[in-house]
Amino acid sequence: MSKILILCTGNSCRSQMAEGFLKFFDHGLEVYSAGTAPSQAVHPKAIQVMQELNIDISKGKPKNVDKFTGQKFDYVITVCDDAREACPVFTGKVGYQLHIGFEDPAIATGTEEEVLEVFRRIRNEIQRDFSKFYQDHL
Repeated sequence: MSKILILCTGNSCRSQMAEGFLKFFDHGLEVYSAGTAPSQAVHPKAIQVMQELNIDISKGKPKNVDKFTGQKFDYVITVCDDAREACPVFTGKVGYQLHIGFEDPAIATGTEEEVLEVFRRIRNEIQRDFSKFYQDHL
Protein backbone atom coordinates (compact mmCIF):
# COMPACT_ATOMS: atom_id res chain seq x y z
CA MET A 1 0.00 0.00 0.00
CA SER A 2 1.35 3.40 -0.98
CA LYS A 3 1.51 6.28 1.48
CA ILE A 4 0.99 9.67 -0.19
CA LEU A 5 1.16 13.26 1.06
CA ILE A 6 -0.32 16.06 -1.04
CA LEU A 7 1.02 19.53 -0.25
CA CYS A 8 0.00 23.08 -0.99
CA THR A 9 -0.08 26.33 0.90
CA GLY A 10 -3.56 26.57 2.48
CA ASN A 11 -4.68 22.91 2.29
CA SER A 12 -8.24 24.11 1.66
CA CYS A 13 -8.93 23.42 -2.05
CA ARG A 14 -6.54 21.69 -4.44
CA SER A 15 -4.81 19.34 -2.01
CA GLN A 16 -8.13 18.40 -0.38
CA MET A 17 -9.67 17.63 -3.80
CA ALA A 18 -6.63 15.59 -4.86
CA GLU A 19 -6.76 13.65 -1.58
CA GLY A 20 -10.47 13.02 -2.17
CA PHE A 21 -9.88 11.70 -5.69
CA LEU A 22 -7.04 9.35 -4.70
CA LYS A 23 -9.11 7.90 -1.85
CA PHE A 24 -12.02 7.53 -4.28
CA PHE A 25 -9.84 5.73 -6.85
CA ASP A 26 -8.44 3.29 -4.29
CA HIS A 27 -9.65 2.90 -0.70
CA GLY A 28 -6.46 0.98 0.08
CA LEU A 29 -4.22 4.02 -0.36
CA GLU A 30 -2.99 5.92 2.68
CA VAL A 31 -3.49 9.54 1.57
CA TYR A 32 -2.97 12.75 3.54
CA SER A 33 -2.90 16.42 2.62
CA ALA A 34 -1.31 19.37 4.36
CA GLY A 35 -0.22 22.96 3.88
CA THR A 36 2.56 25.28 4.92
CA ALA A 37 0.03 27.93 6.03
CA PRO A 38 -3.20 25.99 6.60
CA SER A 39 -6.53 27.76 6.22
CA GLN A 40 -9.21 27.63 8.90
CA ALA A 41 -11.42 25.21 6.94
CA VAL A 42 -11.86 23.38 3.65
CA HIS A 43 -13.26 25.85 1.12
CA PRO A 44 -17.08 25.46 0.84
CA LYS A 45 -16.97 25.57 -2.97
CA ALA A 46 -14.35 22.80 -3.06
CA ILE A 47 -16.72 20.69 -0.95
CA GLN A 48 -19.63 21.63 -3.25
CA VAL A 49 -17.96 20.75 -6.57
CA MET A 50 -16.59 17.46 -5.21
CA GLN A 51 -20.07 16.58 -3.90
CA GLU A 52 -21.31 16.97 -7.50
CA LEU A 53 -19.20 13.86 -8.24
CA ASN A 54 -20.39 12.10 -5.06
CA ILE A 55 -17.03 12.54 -3.31
CA ASP A 56 -17.41 13.89 0.22
CA ILE A 57 -14.49 16.00 1.46
CA SER A 58 -16.60 17.91 4.01
CA LYS A 59 -14.95 16.19 6.97
CA GLY A 60 -11.47 17.26 5.84
CA LYS A 61 -9.51 19.68 8.02
CA PRO A 62 -6.56 21.78 6.86
CA LYS A 63 -3.41 20.49 8.55
CA ASN A 64 0.09 21.91 8.96
CA VAL A 65 2.81 20.02 7.10
CA ASP A 66 4.86 20.02 10.33
CA LYS A 67 2.56 17.25 11.58
CA PHE A 68 4.01 14.91 8.92
CA THR A 69 7.73 15.75 8.73
CA GLY A 70 8.77 12.79 10.88
CA GLN A 71 6.94 10.29 8.68
CA LYS A 72 8.03 8.38 5.59
CA PHE A 73 6.02 8.72 2.36
CA ASP A 74 6.22 6.86 -0.94
CA TYR A 75 5.09 10.02 -2.76
CA VAL A 76 4.92 13.67 -1.83
CA ILE A 77 3.05 15.68 -4.45
CA THR A 78 2.87 19.47 -4.54
CA VAL A 79 -0.18 20.94 -6.25
CA CYS A 80 0.32 24.71 -6.10
CA ASP A 81 0.86 26.63 -9.31
CA ASP A 82 4.52 27.69 -9.45
CA ALA A 83 3.70 30.85 -11.38
CA ARG A 84 1.67 32.30 -8.51
CA GLU A 85 3.08 30.91 -5.29
CA ALA A 86 6.01 29.02 -3.89
CA CYS A 87 5.34 25.33 -3.36
CA PRO A 88 6.34 23.98 0.01
CA VAL A 89 9.30 21.64 0.30
CA PHE A 90 8.86 18.50 2.36
CA THR A 91 11.88 17.62 4.46
CA GLY A 92 10.82 14.16 5.63
CA LYS A 93 11.74 10.79 4.10
CA VAL A 94 10.27 10.61 0.60
CA GLY A 95 10.45 7.95 -2.09
CA TYR A 96 9.39 10.29 -4.90
CA GLN A 97 8.63 14.00 -4.90
CA LEU A 98 6.40 15.16 -7.76
CA HIS A 99 4.81 18.43 -8.78
CA ILE A 100 1.37 18.43 -10.40
CA GLY A 101 0.40 22.10 -10.36
CA PHE A 102 -3.00 23.76 -10.60
CA GLU A 103 -4.29 27.31 -10.40
CA ASP A 104 -5.75 28.31 -7.04
CA PRO A 105 -9.55 28.40 -7.43
CA ALA A 106 -9.87 30.23 -4.10
CA ILE A 107 -8.67 33.46 -5.74
CA ALA A 108 -11.28 33.32 -8.52
CA THR A 109 -13.45 36.41 -8.87
CA GLY A 110 -16.74 37.15 -10.58
CA THR A 111 -20.31 36.09 -10.05
CA GLU A 112 -21.17 33.06 -7.92
CA GLU A 113 -21.59 30.98 -11.10
CA GLU A 114 -18.32 32.22 -12.63
CA VAL A 115 -16.41 31.31 -9.46
CA LEU A 116 -18.08 27.88 -9.36
CA GLU A 117 -17.04 27.32 -12.98
CA VAL A 118 -13.40 27.95 -12.00
CA PHE A 119 -13.72 25.47 -9.13
CA ARG A 120 -15.25 22.89 -11.51
CA ARG A 121 -12.51 23.41 -14.10
CA ILE A 122 -9.75 22.98 -11.49
CA ARG A 123 -11.58 19.95 -10.03
CA ASN A 124 -11.73 18.37 -13.49
CA GLU A 125 -8.02 19.07 -14.08
CA ILE A 126 -7.17 17.50 -10.70
CA GLN A 127 -9.31 14.46 -11.52
CA ARG A 128 -7.63 14.07 -14.93
CA ASP A 129 -4.06 14.53 -13.69
CA PHE A 130 -4.41 12.42 -10.54
CA SER A 131 -6.13 9.66 -12.51
CA LYS A 132 -3.06 9.64 -14.78
CA PHE A 133 -0.75 9.65 -11.74
CA TYR A 134 -2.69 6.73 -10.25
CA GLN A 135 -2.55 4.72 -13.50
CA ASP A 136 1.14 5.46 -14.15
CA HIS A 137 2.56 5.09 -10.63
CA LEU A 138 0.21 2.99 -8.50
